[in-house]
Amino acid sequence: MRARAGPALVVFAPTKGIACCSIRVWHTLIAALMRIALGVEFDGSGYCGWERQPGAPTIQGVLETALSRVATEPVATVCAGRTDAGVHAYAQVVHFDTTVAREPHAWVHGTNTHLPAAIRVLWARRVGDSFHARYSAQSRSYQYLVLNRSVRPALLSGRAAWEYRPLDVALMQDGADYLLGEHDFSAFRAAGCQSKTAVRRVHRLEVSRRGDLVVVDVSANAFLQHMVRNIVGSLLCVGYQKHKPHWVLDVLRGLDRRRAGMTASASGLYLVGVRYPNSFRLPSMGPALVV
Repeated sequence: MRARAGPALVVFAPTKGIACCSIRVWHTLIAALMRIALGVEFDGSGYCGWERQPGAPTIQGVLETALSRVATEPVATVCAGRTDAGVHAYAQVVHFDTTVAREPHAWVHGTNTHLPAAIRVLWARRVGDSFHARYSAQSRSYQYLVLNRSVRPALLSGRAAWEYRPLDVALMQDGADYLLGEHDFSAFRAAGCQSKTAVRRVHRLEVSRRGDLVVVDVSANAFLQHMVRNIVGSLLCVGYQKHKPHWVLDVLRGLDRRRAGMTASASGLYLVGVRYPNSFRLPSMGPALVV
C-alpha cells in the first residue's frame, strides 16, 4: 500500500491494521503542524545580513536559535525580504512551521528573552497554510536616510548614510519620477542578483528633506538585490548636480549597471513595511516612518 506525503513517497507495511494506524499517525502529525507569522525589527549594523551563513552572525541565524529554544525543537524561518549586511528593519515579516502550541505572547516575550538587544519580535499570529511571508506579500516599502551636512554623523553613525555635498531634493525628485511604474531595472540590480527577471513595478518613489536629513521613500511589488541602494546612489548624483534628472531615464533605458551611480551605503536603508491581503488579518506593517 502506498500513500503520498507531500513530495515524498511513503511506503507502509502490507498489514492492513498497521497501515491504517500509520496513516492515522501521519494525519495527526499534519493536523498538529502550525504556521506562525512574526513581525520583527532589528538594527542590522553588527550582522552579515538576514540569510544564515556558516560562521557568520546573521539575523536569521540568531532569530532561529531563539525560536528553537522557545519551541524546544528546530525552527526554520522564511522572511518577506532578505536584507543585506548592515541594513535595518522596522517591519520584517517571517513565518515558520512548528508542532509546538504556544500563545502569541509566549512566542513574542519568550523569543525576545533569548535575543540580543538589536533584534526584537513585535508580534506573533497563527496563520493558515496558505500564508507565505515572501510569496503572499503584495508590496514592500523601504526608507533610506541620508544625513546631508558637512560634518560626519555621531548619533546616526551606522544608521544613516552621509553626504557632505549639498543635495537639491527637487532635482532628485525629478529624476526619481522616471522610475515610477513597471520597468526593467537591470541597470539598478547587483551583478550577483539571482532573480530570473529584472522587471519590477515601483508604486512610490518620493524624496523629501527634513532638516539635515534627506529621506527617500520607495514602495514596489518586489525588489532586486541592491535595487534601492543603487537607485539612491544614482539620485545622489543628480542631487549634487553631477548629472541632470533626465540622466536617470537614460540609465534605466540603457539596462547597464555600469552607467548608474554608486551603490549607496547599507547603513541608511530600512525595511519599513510589507503589505499582505487583508484576509490574513495580520497587524498593520506600515509603511512605518523611521523619521
